[in-house]
Amino acid sequence: MARVTVEDCLEHVENRFTLVHAAAKRAKELARGAKALYKCKNTDIVTALREIAVGKVRIANVTVVEDVPAAKKGKGH
Repeated sequence: MARVTVEDCLEHVENRFTLVHAAAKRAKELARGAKALYKCKNTDIVTALREIAVGKVRIANVTVVEDVPAAKKGKGH
C-alpha cells in the first residue's frame, strides 16, 4: 500500500468520526509500546491508519451522541 487514504479506512469503519477516534486511540497505544499489527516504517498515526485500512484493527463500542441541543443564550454561557 503506497498511501493510506480515508477511503481505504472507511471500508472498515462506519464514518470519519469513528475513524478519527479509532486512529487516535490506536496511535496512542503504539506510542506506549504496543506491537504494530502491520509492518511499516511510519509514524504511529500512519501505522494506525494502515492497520485500520487493511482490517487488522477492529472498532467496537463507539457511541456517537447525535442531536445535542444548542446552549441557550443568557443561561450562564
